[in-house]
Amino acid sequence: MTEPAKVLLIGMMGAGKSTTGHLLAERLGWPYLDSDDQVERSTGRTVPQIWKEDGEPAFRREETRVLQEACSAAGPAVIGVAGGAVLDLDNRAAIRGAGLVVWLRAEVPTLAARVGTGSGRPLLDEGPAAALARLSAERAPVYAELADLVFDVDRLAPPQVVDRITEALGAKRSPG
Repeated sequence: MTEPAKVLLIGMMGAGKSTTGHLLAERLGWPYLDSDDQVERSTGRTVPQIWKEDGEPAFRREETRVLQEACSAAGPAVIGVAGGAVLDLDNRAAIRGAGLVVWLRAEVPTLAARVGTGSGRPLLDEGPAAALARLSAERAPVYAELADLVFDVDRLAPPQVVDRITEALGAKRSPG
Protein backbone atom coordinates (compact mmCIF):
# COMPACT_ATOMS: atom_id res chain seq x y z
CA MET A 1 0.00 0.00 0.00
CA THR A 2 1.26 3.49 -0.74
CA GLU A 3 1.90 6.08 1.93
CA PRO A 4 -1.11 8.29 2.66
CA ALA A 5 -1.00 11.79 1.21
CA LYS A 6 -1.78 13.25 4.61
CA VAL A 7 -2.27 12.15 8.20
CA LEU A 8 -5.17 13.99 9.81
CA LEU A 9 -5.50 14.06 13.58
CA ILE A 10 -9.03 14.47 14.88
CA GLY A 11 -10.38 14.63 18.41
CA MET A 12 -11.53 16.90 21.16
CA MET A 13 -9.60 19.90 22.46
CA GLY A 14 -7.13 18.59 24.99
CA ALA A 15 -6.65 15.25 23.22
CA GLY A 16 -3.12 16.23 22.20
CA LYS A 17 -3.56 16.90 18.48
CA SER A 18 -1.11 19.82 18.40
CA THR A 19 1.62 18.22 20.49
CA THR A 20 1.29 14.84 18.80
CA GLY A 21 0.99 16.47 15.38
CA HIS A 22 4.24 18.41 15.77
CA LEU A 23 6.08 15.29 16.96
CA LEU A 24 4.62 13.10 14.20
CA ALA A 25 5.45 15.63 11.50
CA GLU A 26 9.01 15.86 12.79
CA ARG A 27 9.33 12.08 12.81
CA LEU A 28 7.98 11.77 9.25
CA GLY A 29 9.83 14.82 7.93
CA TRP A 30 6.53 16.38 6.85
CA PRO A 31 5.10 19.81 7.54
CA TYR A 32 2.56 20.22 10.34
CA LEU A 33 -0.57 22.28 9.78
CA ASP A 34 -2.91 23.14 12.65
CA SER A 35 -6.38 24.47 11.81
CA ASP A 36 -6.51 27.04 14.61
CA ASP A 37 -2.95 28.24 13.95
CA GLN A 38 -3.74 28.60 10.24
CA VAL A 39 -6.88 30.64 11.04
CA GLU A 40 -4.89 32.93 13.32
CA ARG A 41 -2.06 33.30 10.81
CA SER A 42 -4.37 34.13 7.91
CA THR A 43 -6.63 36.53 9.81
CA GLY A 44 -4.08 38.16 12.09
CA ARG A 45 -6.45 37.58 15.02
CA THR A 46 -6.75 34.93 17.71
CA VAL A 47 -9.59 32.43 17.72
CA PRO A 48 -11.17 34.07 20.81
CA GLN A 49 -10.98 37.49 19.08
CA ILE A 50 -12.73 36.20 15.97
CA TRP A 51 -15.31 34.42 18.11
CA LYS A 52 -16.01 37.54 20.20
CA GLU A 53 -15.91 40.14 17.41
CA ASP A 54 -17.51 38.23 14.54
CA GLY A 55 -19.20 35.22 16.15
CA GLU A 56 -18.99 31.47 15.75
CA PRO A 57 -20.27 31.38 12.12
CA ALA A 58 -17.41 33.65 10.98
CA PHE A 59 -14.89 31.50 12.80
CA ARG A 60 -16.35 28.31 11.27
CA ARG A 61 -16.07 29.82 7.76
CA GLU A 62 -12.38 30.56 8.33
CA GLU A 63 -11.88 27.12 9.86
CA THR A 64 -13.43 25.49 6.78
CA ARG A 65 -11.34 27.60 4.41
CA VAL A 66 -8.00 26.72 6.03
CA LEU A 67 -8.95 23.05 6.41
CA GLN A 68 -9.92 22.80 2.74
CA GLU A 69 -6.60 24.43 1.78
CA ALA A 70 -4.60 22.06 3.99
CA CYS A 71 -6.42 18.99 2.70
CA SER A 72 -5.96 19.92 -0.95
CA ALA A 73 -2.35 21.19 -0.70
CA ALA A 74 0.27 19.30 -2.68
CA GLY A 75 2.57 16.96 -0.85
CA PRO A 76 2.36 15.08 2.42
CA ALA A 77 1.48 16.78 5.69
CA VAL A 78 0.25 16.11 9.18
CA ILE A 79 -2.91 18.12 9.82
CA GLY A 80 -4.33 18.87 13.26
CA VAL A 81 -8.05 19.28 12.60
CA ALA A 82 -9.90 21.63 14.94
CA GLY A 83 -12.29 19.63 17.14
CA GLY A 84 -15.52 21.09 15.78
CA ALA A 85 -14.52 21.17 12.12
CA VAL A 86 -15.88 17.65 11.70
CA LEU A 87 -19.45 18.88 12.24
CA ASP A 88 -19.53 20.39 8.73
CA LEU A 89 -20.38 17.88 5.98
CA ASP A 90 -18.02 19.49 3.44
CA ASN A 91 -15.20 19.35 5.96
CA ARG A 92 -15.90 15.67 6.59
CA ALA A 93 -15.65 14.97 2.87
CA ALA A 94 -12.35 16.87 2.65
CA ILE A 95 -10.95 15.04 5.69
CA ARG A 96 -12.02 11.64 4.38
CA GLY A 97 -10.49 12.30 0.97
CA ALA A 98 -7.19 13.74 2.16
CA GLY A 99 -5.51 10.75 3.76
CA LEU A 100 -5.30 8.63 6.89
CA VAL A 101 -7.61 9.88 9.67
CA VAL A 102 -6.46 9.22 13.23
CA TRP A 103 -8.80 9.85 16.17
CA LEU A 104 -6.96 10.73 19.37
CA ARG A 105 -9.67 9.64 21.78
CA ALA A 106 -9.64 10.72 25.41
CA GLU A 107 -12.08 10.54 28.29
CA VAL A 108 -13.70 13.75 29.55
CA PRO A 109 -11.74 13.84 32.85
CA THR A 110 -8.48 13.67 30.87
CA LEU A 111 -9.62 16.42 28.51
CA ALA A 112 -10.76 18.62 31.41
CA ALA A 113 -7.45 18.18 33.23
CA ARG A 114 -5.52 19.10 30.08
CA VAL A 115 -7.51 22.23 29.17
CA GLY A 116 -7.50 23.52 32.76
CA THR A 117 -9.71 26.59 33.14
CA GLY A 118 -10.47 26.61 29.41
CA SER A 119 -9.01 30.08 29.02
CA GLY A 120 -8.90 31.11 25.37
CA ARG A 121 -11.39 28.40 24.37
CA PRO A 122 -14.76 30.06 23.71
CA LEU A 123 -16.75 26.82 23.76
CA LEU A 124 -15.69 26.19 27.35
CA ASP A 125 -17.16 29.36 28.84
CA GLU A 126 -19.88 27.34 30.61
CA GLY A 127 -17.19 25.45 32.51
CA PRO A 128 -14.69 23.01 30.98
CA ALA A 129 -15.94 19.70 32.41
CA ALA A 130 -19.60 20.25 31.54
CA ALA A 131 -18.82 21.68 28.11
CA LEU A 132 -16.38 18.91 27.26
CA ALA A 133 -18.86 16.23 28.29
CA ARG A 134 -21.55 17.78 26.08
CA LEU A 135 -19.22 18.37 23.10
CA SER A 136 -17.65 14.92 23.38
CA ALA A 137 -21.05 13.21 23.33
CA GLU A 138 -22.03 15.26 20.27
CA ARG A 139 -18.81 14.74 18.32
CA ALA A 140 -17.77 11.17 19.21
CA PRO A 141 -20.08 9.52 16.65
CA VAL A 142 -18.66 11.75 13.90
CA TYR A 143 -15.08 11.05 14.95
CA ALA A 144 -15.85 7.32 14.95
CA GLU A 145 -17.34 7.56 11.46
CA LEU A 146 -14.29 9.37 10.07
CA ALA A 147 -11.47 7.51 11.81
CA ASP A 148 -9.28 4.97 10.07
CA LEU A 149 -7.37 4.46 13.32
CA VAL A 150 -8.32 5.17 16.94
CA PHE A 151 -5.87 5.58 19.79
CA ASP A 152 -6.97 5.99 23.39
CA VAL A 153 -4.56 8.62 24.64
CA ASP A 154 -5.56 8.97 28.30
CA ARG A 155 -2.56 7.08 29.59
CA LEU A 156 -0.16 7.63 26.71
CA ALA A 157 2.44 10.37 26.40
CA PRO A 158 2.56 12.10 22.98
CA PRO A 159 5.77 10.26 21.94
CA GLN A 160 4.01 6.94 22.63
CA VAL A 161 1.07 8.04 20.47
CA VAL A 162 3.51 8.97 17.70
CA ASP A 163 5.15 5.53 18.00
CA ARG A 164 1.77 3.84 17.58
CA ILE A 165 0.80 5.98 14.61
CA THR A 166 4.12 5.38 12.84
CA GLU A 167 3.85 1.64 13.57
CA ALA A 168 0.38 1.66 11.99
CA LEU A 169 1.70 3.60 9.00
CA GLY A 170 4.51 1.09 8.62
CA ALA A 171 2.00 -1.78 8.69
CA LYS A 172 -0.11 -0.03 6.06
CA ARG A 173 2.95 0.46 3.83
CA SER A 174 4.09 -3.15 4.11
CA PRO A 175 3.39 -5.35 1.11
CA GLY A 176 0.33 -7.58 1.27
